[in-house]
Amino acid sequence: MKKMLILVLCAAVAFGAAAQELTVATYNIRNANNGDAARGNGWERRCPWVCSLIEFHGFDIFGSQEVLDGQLHDMLAQLPDYGYIGVGRDDGMTKGEYSPIFYKKERFRLLDEGHFWLSEVTDRPNRGWDAALPRICTWGHFLDKKTKRRFWFFNLHMDHIGVQAREESAKLVVAKIREMCGPREFVLLTGDFNVDQNNHIYTTFTTSGILSDSYETAAKRYAPNGTFNSFSPSLKTDSRIDHIFVSPSVRVHNYGVLTDTYRTETEESAGEIKSGAFPKEVSLHSYEARTPSDHFPVVVRLEF
Repeated sequence: MKKMLILVLCAAVAFGAAAQELTVATYNIRNANNGDAARGNGWERRCPWVCSLIEFHGFDIFGSQEVLDGQLHDMLAQLPDYGYIGVGRDDGMTKGEYSPIFYKKERFRLLDEGHFWLSEVTDRPNRGWDAALPRICTWGHFLDKKTKRRFWFFNLHMDHIGVQAREESAKLVVAKIREMCGPREFVLLTGDFNVDQNNHIYTTFTTSGILSDSYETAAKRYAPNGTFNSFSPSLKTDSRIDHIFVSPSVRVHNYGVLTDTYRTETEESAGEIKSGAFPKEVSLHSYEARTPSDHFPVVVRLEF
């Protein structure tokens, strides 16, 4: 009887630990545009692969970037288990790119939400400092129904041109987190920051005392590439410009850059390729490898 009780208690502890694990991601899906479509990377082709990747890897909650209104609704149609928060950056409603937060509706309760522009004027659409475009940060306050933990989630896309805009945006986001979130509350910050781990702006987050880079704190890492690929699976970079920052007290088990690809037909696809390395009844065909976006998604598994 004593042995049985010990086994039951151990099982309960193991189940409780597993239930606390959370899969968090950031994914710049690339805006839908005619130029990409002409080069074979149109959104209609990519969307099913983007959504399949998200579903297969089991993202519980994730930040996305460059999401136009039509793309947002395409994703929601193919990912019915997810809700979202966020607005278009051009008008605060549906125009321009969103930086939305997607979350599993059954697992999380949305307690509060909002957004602010990365600018000197944070409460309405505008361009800040030397930015080329309006930039926005979306935030949500969530309750994890499984663990009864509350946490804050921020998601952004910093400017790709304005150096001052990136510097000031980083300072603004850190200040907002300090202002909005209590010192003992859990915070997750995801996004396309357009600065890599060697840039001094990156250290605005890592030296803040309230955020750590999940890459650095992860117990296990799988990062065969950086996070930008320019729609070419053959390119390699060590730069990570898409980041997941977490409160220092958050335990990060795994960190990964997902370099998934899909295949499209070429003129040579009809021909069979045979080899002595596999059975004669098996054949291969020449297809072109493509990436679902010009950024690779970053995913972490963590617990509070």
